[in-house]
Amino acid sequence: MARSDKYGFFSRLFRKGPVVPVVRLSGAIGMQVPLMSSMSLASVSKQLDKAFGYSRASAIALVVNSPGGSPAQSHLIYQRIRQLADKNKKKVFVFVEDVAASGGYMIACAGDEIIADTYSIVGSIGVVSASFGFEKMLKKIGIERRVYTAGDSKRQLDAFLPEKPEDIERLKALQLKIHAEFIALVKKSRGKRINNDDKTLFNGEYWLAEQAQEYGLIDGVGDLRGTLQKRFGKNVATPLIAPPSGFLARRLPGLSGSIMPDDWAQTTLATLEERALWSRYGL
Repeated sequence: MARSDKYGFFSRLFRKGPVVPVVRLSGAIGMQVPLMSSMSLASVSKQLDKAFGYSRASAIALVVNSPGGSPAQSHLIYQRIRQLADKNKKKVFVFVEDVAASGGYMIACAGDEIIADTYSIVGSIGVVSASFGFEKMLKKIGIERRVYTAGDSKRQLDAFLPEKPEDIERLKALQLKIHAEFIALVKKSRGKRINNDDKTLFNGEYWLAEQAQEYGLIDGVGDLRGTLQKRFGKNVATPLIAPPSGFLARRLPGLSGSIMPDDWAQTTLATLEERALWSRYGL
């Protein structure tokens, strides 16, 4: 009795012709809260390792769809992609879906080539910090917050206290440093393909694919299958390297069996923040 090949394993194993594994990198970056998934190095590293470890791969394709998020996690993912590409000597194609903005664009810069759809949004090369201020609400409902610290700066930008000018200055100094390093990363990645001045490209603005290509932020307009068929032939295989499936695989590290009220509050705020990230780009 012949063995079933329901999932195409043996077909892929003995298939002749070019193969380009595909990894999807989607979502806001670095928002690790209970009951909410997000993109981080921990969540995508296994997929990346598996894709780059495929010895027969002609290249690697990454599908990016992210409005940004944590600068640190964005950079960690960028570094891991480049480390694996250099180690395995694989060319990386990045395909942008709805948006590759801010940290999402930083990740896209790990590609040797960036291809976007006609209506993709690209750019937003800047740094933003957002929070909420609750001090007036506490006064209105008669709640006193008590916090005890060792260290004069431990309560900087506390959402339950009025803002202090010196705290804002410190935050802006950090933002300027991160922005400068982001710009340097883009220039290193895109090199001579960049085709406009710093003031235009790095002020946080974003563009549709055609304009982004004119500015040298991407290399072309197209889709994954069409582009890879032109490069590697009509019979190119593009197996998707999927993340671990199942409820337990999706649980975040450190998540206990019960969800406390504070967890729900964090999740609600994180959901609002993620929604705000996407809405900046009309999505």
